[in-house]
Amino acid sequence: MAKCQFCDKDMSFGIKVSHSHRRTNRTWKPNVKRVKAIVDGSPTHVYVCTRCLRSGKVTRAV
Repeated sequence: MAKCQFCDKDMSFGIKVSHSHRRTNRTWKPNVKRVKAIVDGSPTHVYVCTRCLRSGKVTRAV
């Protein structure tokens, strides 16, 4: 999954470089959690990154 439904943050790609300078492809995944949040007035399960949770973009349902 690895995609935030609020800020559209998803995987980014790059190159891992070892000590001997061998280069291989790698990915960075955002810290995405499945939380129960209020979306359009009703509580639903959504995938949200922890940055959106901390900043208050998402209101969690109890």
